[in-house]
Amino acid sequence: MEHIHRLYRSQTDRMFAGICGGLGEYWHVDPTALRFLFVVVTVLSGFFPGVIAYIVGIFIIPNAAAH
Repeated sequence: MEHIHRLYRSQTDRMFAGICGGLGEYWHVDPTALRFLFVVVTVLSGFFPGVIAYIVGIFIIPNAAAH
């Protein structure tokens, strides 16, 4: 039986809500690089799309402690 790898917000590697830490754990990449990329994309896209995406992520990605 195959183990399903799920996305959760990180409880240990978090700056604000654990979104980038959780994505880093899920994709096996450095969360700091994801945070930097997120800031760059958010600034270049006009700020609001990135902020809206992060807020949506807070509500739809469960906390790691909840599983």
